[in-house]
Amino acid sequence: MKYGSYMGRFLEIDLTFNATREIELDDELIEEYIGGKGFGVKLYQDYIDDSVEPLSSDNVLLFLTGPLTGTFAPAMRSVVVTRSPLTGGWLDSYFGGYFGQAIKYAGYDGLIIKGKSDHLSYILIDKGRIEIKSGIKLKHLSTSETSAKVKELHGDKYRVASIGPAGENLVKYSLISCENNRQAGRGGAGAVMGSKNLKAIAVKGDSLIKVADKAKFAEAVEKANQDLAQSADIDNFRENGTPSSVPFANEIGMLPTENYYRGQFAEAEGLETEPQEELFWNRNLACSGCPIACGKIGKIRRGKYSGLLTDTVEYETLGLLGSNLGLGDIREVTKLANCCDELGLDTISAGGAVGFLIEAIDRNLYSDPELKDLDFGKAETIREMIELIAFRKGRTADLLAEGVEDFSSKIVGGDKFAIQIKGLETPAWPPRGAPGMGLALMTADRGGCHQRSFPVSHEVGGLEWQGKKLERLSTDGKASLVVYQQNKLAALDTLVKCDFGTYGISEESYQLMLEAATGLELDGDNPWQELGAKIWDEARKINIMHGFTKEDDTLPARFMEEPLPDGPVEGHMITEEDREEMLAEYYRLRGWSSDGEIN
Repeated sequence: MKYGSYMGRFLEIDLTFNATREIELDDELIEEYIGGKGFGVKLYQDYIDDSVEPLSSDNVLLFLTGPLTGTFAPAMRSVVVTRSPLTGGWLDSYFGGYFGQAIKYAGYDGLIIKGKSDHLSYILIDKGRIEIKSGIKLKHLSTSETSAKVKELHGDKYRVASIGPAGENLVKYSLISCENNRQAGRGGAGAVMGSKNLKAIAVKGDSLIKVADKAKFAEAVEKANQDLAQSADIDNFRENGTPSSVPFANEIGMLPTENYYRGQFAEAEGLETEPQEELFWNRNLACSGCPIACGKIGKIRRGKYSGLLTDTVEYETLGLLGSNLGLGDIREVTKLANCCDELGLDTISAGGAVGFLIEAIDRNLYSDPELKDLDFGKAETIREMIELIAFRKGRTADLLAEGVEDFSSKIVGGDKFAIQIKGLETPAWPPRGAPGMGLALMTADRGGCHQRSFPVSHEVGGLEWQGKKLERLSTDGKASLVVYQQNKLAALDTLVKCDFGTYGISEESYQLMLEAATGLELDGDNPWQELGAKIWDEARKINIMHGFTKEDDTLPARFMEEPLPDGPVEGHMITEEDREEMLAEYYRLRGWSSDGEIN
């Protein structure tokens, strides 16, 4: 291997045979796919075909780093890749913190976890020494308890990724916790880990990461840090966090309320930055080597749940566990978020699942005498429902643990208010007042996801696209914007960047850091667009292999058949004509067939 900041090898662990091997990282893989998501689309196709069921021992769990992970480059993360048990398709789920860096310090560019242990286990990795140990003492522990127990047994220098009870019980939207409230949250990677009888992975090491050109790398990092220092968006993340999006989303009619029925919430003010800051924020918290420090950690200072240690309750969680469930008390939403984190549940999917259940009960389409008090705005019964889901305790919890798409298929008329795309419960940016956001959600490679493209800033926020402002409710120009953003973010996910960092760091700075760290040279007039388009095509091929078609590039019926009942764009929805028009242009720009197939 001739490229600088890579460790030069993957570690493959086969839990079935209690065997390990190191796999050399070859130059061609680096040149073609860079790292992170790029490595993921290639390795996925090497290890997984359509015969590999998501919760079978044949599925593979990949923990992948990028060439800048663990270096001084600011705002870098790592990624988990696997076949999603929730969607049945491609899954890449990103996490910050320190666990990804520890993988590189242990001497690896990624971990490849195969097979299934015959009993609950955990893995210890320390400078090339790998042990698979009994995890019986960790059974049913929460994510934080698991991390603490592993460190108690082996030392606090280990970085730990773990699952909670939800992962052990194969809840299909369970997450992997990577310490300090940093999770690979979406799509059910925790259930894949649980299906392998793998409770935790603990890693430490002290290997040095070498860069190709120290002086140029230092200059590039300094430029990136200057980009961040000069960005008003980054200042906002640092000072106010993502809760500052609540008043914006509420004002424009895009805050999910009562299972996305409405777009505005009367009690939204209780979920904004100020209530969190006043109630529990104490100090900033940063992931490894990140100058943004977007986290805000502290304890609830008074009143109900006093003493509860918590990080920022992020916008997506505020939307799905707050307004979407009719809750405007930040204490209650914080408690629900903490409950999900400890049990190992994705807060977006959990909030979407409970919201769907409440509406099904309210419509008299589903009944369970044990849930007679469950309703919007009732925090205690909502929390009890979330706990039941994590342990699959009871008929309803067991059904809901399979996800909204599966549960809705068992209820007559359930598809009319099931808010999911390709099986993944959607985020807190319902698109009835923003067609471009609708296109971004319906074409996202892992299902309903706002992190692949976020055109709202242009549609509603006033940013120009290609020299002009976009009309909010028009479909014109939306496809080209979505394609551009998807390509850019897919390419930068090879590094692996933090989403927040992209609001400050320029594409030029990312390229300078990559080339100085590795010695690679990106070719082409627009290398990030070309790389991103290639990776996007590969993810599309994977989903096509798993049976996804144009019919899956769509939105929930609520967004296409029910006009918004409130807000500044009251009466608007995304029509089938809108969908067809945007998809036709989107497929054309991507060079795909009119049916969304790869040509």
